Amino acid sequence: MARLALDRDRTEHRWPAVGAIIVALALYALLPSSFLPVVRYTVVGACLALLIPIIAINPVRMGRQTPWSRRLSIALTVLLAVANHVAIVQLIIQLVQSSSDDDGALLLAAAQVWITHVITYALIYWEMDRGGPVVRTGAKRENLPDADIRFPQDENHDAVIEVARGSSANSDWTPGFVDYAYYALTNTMAFSPPDAMPLTARAKVLAGLQAFAGFVILVLVIARAVSLQG
Repeated sequence: MARLALDRDRTEHRWPAVGAIIVALALYALLPSSFLPVVRYTVVGACLALLIPIIAINPVRMGRQTPWSRRLSIALTVLLAVANHVAIVQLIIQLVQSSSDDDGALLLAAAQVWITHVITYALIYWEMDRGGPVVRTGAKRENLPDADIRFPQDENHDAVIEVARGSSANSDWTPGFVDYAYYALTNTMAFSPPDAMPLTARAKVLAGLQAFAGFVILVLVIARAVSLQG
């Protein structure tokens, strides 16, 4: 098994991402029975099966990567993303067509789908940007793939001293899962990236798709809530 030459201080902790995946799978599994239960449980089982070897190769820190481990990580993310987008379509249909008797369960389901939506895109950005979590910390900066997302730390090297110290140029900072989770959350809530910017075409397409889906969910939920007041 090949091992990248890593500075241990730069390797990323595994468990923030694992915790987010478990939360997303739990929310997805607990959706109402109208959301294709057989499909949901199959997706959850498949994701957990993929997660076990992924954790085994990097149980604490993201220090090793093989071609198969990289493929498993991407497969898990894609599977969760596709499943949640199907759930978004089902949610939209049910919000438009359901009766008032279903309002409580449906609004709760909307919150579950929305949170899973944020986590899913955080995982996508985390796996995609600058070669993924292992490459970002394992390769020399000049050998990193082109960045998909520009963070404030990437351009703070000429700011005041206490800010510049944490910049990418001065501290060799690289983004971790928390940074991508924050980016995904703010992109979904503000419908625009407030402090980090997508740079590549694929990042812009993904950010646009994420914001649009989040916007549709929130608009329909707000409309449903207003109709209840009427």
